[in-house]
Amino acid sequence: MLKNLRIETFIPQEKEYIHLTYAIRNEEERSKELIRAYVNLLNKGIKYVFSKVNVKNGRVELPKKKEIYKELREYLTKENAQGLAKHYIDQAIHDVYSILDSWRRRFEKGRSKFKPPLVRKGYVRVKTTLRKVLGKSVRITVKPREYITYSWDRRWFSERVEEMELTEPVIKEDKVYLVFRKELPTTTPPETVAFDSNLFSLDGYDGEKFITISLKQLYSLKYVMQMKRAKVQSVASKKLKGGRRLLMKYSHRERNRVNDLINKLANFILELYNNHVLVFEKLNKQGMFGNASESLSKKLSRTVWRKLVNTLKYKAPLYGCKVVEVNPHLTSRSCPRCGWVSRTVDKTFRCGRCGFTLDRQFNASLNIMKRFLSKFNLKMWGFPHRKVSGVIPLMGVRRMNGSIRDFGELQGSRIEYKIHEIQ
Repeated sequence: MLKNLRIETFIPQEKEYIHLTYAIRNEEERSKELIRAYVNLLNKGIKYVFSKVNVKNGRVELPKKKEIYKELREYLTKENAQGLAKHYIDQAIHDVYSILDSWRRRFEKGRSKFKPPLVRKGYVRVKTTLRKVLGKSVRITVKPREYITYSWDRRWFSERVEEMELTEPVIKEDKVYLVFRKELPTTTPPETVAFDSNLFSLDGYDGEKFITISLKQLYSLKYVMQMKRAKVQSVASKKLKGGRRLLMKYSHRERNRVNDLINKLANFILELYNNHVLVFEKLNKQGMFGNASESLSKKLSRTVWRKLVNTLKYKAPLYGCKVVEVNPHLTSRSCPRCGWVSRTVDKTFRCGRCGFTLDRQFNASLNIMKRFLSKFNLKMWGFPHRKVSGVIPLMGVRRMNGSIRDFGELQGSRIEYKIHEIQ
């Protein structure tokens, strides 16, 4: 239906990049000398510029960089006793102003004292003129004819960054952070898939078929961890230090496991629909709590729709995809054929005007697709209006009171999905 569709108004006007950062262990002893020398330059530059700061009516005026750049560079060149390459001085001046500008904003808000914001944790940001990429390694100049080499060969991310450009590495005492970038494509993906976000599933329509992707692992994990955290909180109220430590432990565990499942789910969706526009509803979960019952509010608190969409937005360019959000108003109640709006919401949507009948969640995905296309004055063609149903049930045993008993904490769980062909 949407084959070879390209939308000119969706093309960005300027070049856009995606940046990915990976850390490797810093096992070079010579880097410690480089870090100490660079931090020494930074702190001397901060003191020099800070001595020229003026404060009027609680507002800080920093000397303009262009006006003192030459004298500041000459001063730092004389103070460069370790003989670092001169490009480190230029980078230090840039970092000095970045640090002082951040301090200025904090000081004007009353969050910082009037004293030089000296650097304590050592780091070095390496300019592109100070590094040379050699295959899957980078050679960094320390002094004239003195180098440090870091390699990412055989690292878990080495294949992912093969077609990406290394920008400015950041060296710290324990780790080296390698920042890669990739230019985003300037054309719109040719196909579109629209998803309706529900408590236990993502229900989508890709122009040819419906698909249901289960969120039951995420929901069950949030439910189990919520029950455990409630027990830990009762202990924390009696044993302050030990209870707080235990509560922090379970909070970190929940966050890590939820993030792991979200990343697996995002990778699955992007691999299944690479080179697509992924359309989601822009849901306001906080606004839903106002009109929801206590039981529904608890269920809504276990959803992670926003985090999933943000993860997809971050990873989408790697798969040639784009993520777009549309207004969710009445997507489940509207008829995609004639526009009639139902007052009630049942499991199956039935149009009172034209008789269109479809599963409520799939009907919402049709309306989401239609709403996205309407932005570009496009229409949805050729959908056979037949009934399609079927949703994967929630994992676990459902009790009589509606609660869920889950088996384990879902380690190593698989992403489940089901495709619904239109007959």
